[in-house]
Amino acid sequence: MHPLKFKPILKERLWGGTKLKEVFGKPIESDITGESWELSTVPGDISVVANGSLEGKSLQELIDSNGEELLGKSVVERFGKEFPILIKFIDAKQDLSIQLHPNDALAKERHNSFGKTEMWYIMDADPKAELIVGFNKDVTKEEYAKSVANDTLLDLLNYEQVKEGDTFFINTGKIHAIGAGVMLAEIQQTSDVTYRVFDFNRKDKDGNLRELHTDLALDAVDYEKKDDFKVSYSQEKNDVNTMVDCPYFKTNFIELTENLELDTVNRDSFTIFMCVGGEAKISTAEGEVAIKSGETALLPASTQKISLQSTGAKLLEVTI
Repeated sequence: MHPLKFKPILKERLWGGTKLKEVFGKPIESDITGESWELSTVPGDISVVANGSLEGKSLQELIDSNGEELLGKSVVERFGKEFPILIKFIDAKQDLSIQLHPNDALAKERHNSFGKTEMWYIMDADPKAELIVGFNKDVTKEEYAKSVANDTLLDLLNYEQVKEGDTFFINTGKIHAIGAGVMLAEIQQTSDVTYRVFDFNRKDKDGNLRELHTDLALDAVDYEKKDDFKVSYSQEKNDVNTMVDCPYFKTNFIELTENLELDTVNRDSFTIFMCVGGEAKISTAEGEVAIKSGETALLPASTQKISLQSTGAKLLEVTI
């Protein structure tokens, strides 16, 4: 199975903009495109191969017919015929809603879904652009509920100014939001379960307020102030630098000034490369694919050796 690229699944969002087209060349026509789903098996949004002999096949079809070859034996044993992560690029022209995600147990009980642990890599940020991540102090459930009712929740939240290369790990229960002027790469569990708790009283194109999930969120919020979200990682060039290693995904940072060979014979997992800067050619015994900033490639678990060819690419390498 050759290295795979997929057609982007583009999502209009109230807070979206045009950078996914202007910066990455995504085929969008809307002025409010907020997300490009790069790899997805979320029902109704299943990625379709865009290159090579498998062009036109869906990711789910390939998993159903070649599960262990594509995903890896250990991944199939754990997740069955389901792709366990969702890969996106996000352009926030406006602030996203204040939100959080339930953990696995709560998501399974309420929605028959995985929870949603995620991470962000900042690709571009306007001056003074911010994220909201967590609380600025420990709060009680009662204090939180009162602030939501009184529209004073923003006073309890922690704000982080960001720049290119900053990386954040958002575990379940952590209240968060992407701020206006931020463009980022997102890696998350396969889940579309979000509890929106404040949306700045904005109205959609039809004049309606978006649904809030105030009651559902009460038992899902982590009310403790924690400084566990900013990821510190080395950036040695032409090397594999660990960023995040959690039960749901492992992400490494690779910056290339010369070609790099990776031995993956014992990996037993698919490999994803998200290009977050420059461009690169990825070669295996089964074929090759070129990716540039804002593009993604999926390599099957059966791949034994990967050659990365570039003199200036920045890549996120994602495995299970």
